[in-house]
Amino acid sequence: MALIKYIEFDGKDYEVQVKNGSTVMQGAVDNMIDGIVAECGGCCSCATCHCIVDDAWISVVGKPGETEDELLDCVVERQPNSRLSCQITVSDALDGLVVRLPESQF
Repeated sequence: MALIKYIEFDGKDYEVQVKNGSTVMQGAVDNMIDGIVAECGGCCSCATCHCIVDDAWISVVGKPGETEDELLDCVVERQPNSRLSCQITVSDALDGLVVRLPESQF
């Protein structure tokens, strides 16, 4: 399990344990974190699980794949470190990961 910190746009934060093999998106959904909508349920087809990876974690999380990158072009507030949380698989290496949630997923 890895401890993931989610920070909503208003500054409210949540620290939750997420099972290895799960996704950062699923961790948010399972813990009712409102900033992740996850309309497609993690199929990488809607971009409603957009998150901004903390700068310290960019090299660990990695860059988006081609499909993810195309979907990120549709988000309102894309940042250089934007990712779709459904595409970030949790592992021990992500223990302590910090992600920020945009003001809106639409």
